[in-house]
Amino acid sequence: MAELVDLVERLEKSVERLELASLKVPGARSPGSDAMNGDNGDMAPYVEAFDMVLMGAVADYMKHSNIIGEDVAQHAEVFKAAFDAQRTFLMMACKHQQPLENEMGVLLKPMSDKMQAIQDFREKNRGSKLFNHLSAVSESVAALGWVAVTPKPGPFVKEMNDAATFYTNRVLKEFKESDRRHVEWVKSFLRIWTELQAYIKEYHTTGLSWNKSGLITPGISPGACPLAPPPPPPGPPPILQSETAKDESRSQLFAQLNQGEGITRGLRHVADDQKTHKNPNLRWQSGQVNSPSKTCAESPTSPMSPPQQPRTPLLELEGKKWRVEYQENERSLVISEAELKHVAYVYKCNNSVIKIQGKINSITIDSCKKLGLVFENVVGIVEIINSRNVEVQVLCKVPTISINKTEGCHIYLSEESLGCEIISAKSSEMNILIPRGEDYKEYPVPEQFKTTWDGTKLCTEAAENVG
Repeated sequence: MAELVDLVERLEKSVERLELASLKVPGARSPGSDAMNGDNGDMAPYVEAFDMVLMGAVADYMKHSNIIGEDVAQHAEVFKAAFDAQRTFLMMACKHQQPLENEMGVLLKPMSDKMQAIQDFREKNRGSKLFNHLSAVSESVAALGWVAVTPKPGPFVKEMNDAATFYTNRVLKEFKESDRRHVEWVKSFLRIWTELQAYIKEYHTTGLSWNKSGLITPGISPGACPLAPPPPPPGPPPILQSETAKDESRSQLFAQLNQGEGITRGLRHVADDQKTHKNPNLRWQSGQVNSPSKTCAESPTSPMSPPQQPRTPLLELEGKKWRVEYQENERSLVISEAELKHVAYVYKCNNSVIKIQGKINSITIDSCKKLGLVFENVVGIVEIINSRNVEVQVLCKVPTISINKTEGCHIYLSEESLGCEIISAKSSEMNILIPRGEDYKEYPVPEQFKTTWDGTKLCTEAAENVG
């Protein structure tokens, strides 16, 4: 029975390819052609080829999305609207000359709005049981921005496809053995980007092909972006001293210098009783004189600067960045929805503990005191800068930990993270704790180094403590 179903699917795909091939017959029109839009002009070959992507891969994805239904089907409708907006943009491009750079934003806005709607749908349905499906679409839909990418739009689409793969692999892991409908959905969705890359490689290798002999790009409406007023006229030119005046001033200066002993005739004689270093009474009367180059100490009667207002503690996801800021005495801070694309930035948190669950791209700890950090997986780097008394515990893996301008740092590694590279600079009191059974053994990171010249280069090694 399974073989029969597979055979039927193969026959359907073969018929679909034959129908798409018929679009290349002269005079044939696709369902989205100009004739249906009231325009009888010739359609560029690359628009016809894009219609084949729409009627092939995109239509197949829509079919499998409707089979799954629920949030996936609704999301697919918004996704299809974005592709339709791109087709409208391509129709405009094939008939018009390339616009100015400042006009592209307005022309791309309809498509950008559809892409934003896809992102918004995902954010509004974070509790969906099909959230990985929504994330795969949302993370890769930026590939439709290839129309504004030069000179390599194809690789740009591949990057977005790779971003989707992270979530489609989660879908496969969850449903591969239990529901084949989701496996077919993944195949149909990834096929869209594969065919789009092939389409771009054939028709838009170095960027979108505009019509060099076409019409001027439709103008921007007057109210959309008013032009800035012209700059004010320049001021009058500076009054320059004439060369004759310069020569006269220079001559007077040299004449005074050439007076010899007569140059001191204009100076007033100062008697010994008027000299501070010869008359002690003058020193007591004059008092202490502040140096003009240094700022005087603030007097008790001077107004005090206002006390610094406490900052509002923050723990939120802003775009792709988790911001954890100004936390005080919080021992149970948890980030439970970390994703591979996310980064975490911890700033000015004191006497607190933060736990990050899941796999995250990178973590930065900046200007913190008495902070504890516990995390599972980091694919990039953990940075600790300008901090004091920080403890970091790795539960799974991390490739690199960087410690910079930090006093007091304890790193607890796991069995899986023993291959981690630890880079330190301008830091002190650093210790790495290696698991030994149920306990940890502490190893200090060298702070003192010895450098010697071997005749060809400098050789630096950690200096052993003597004493």
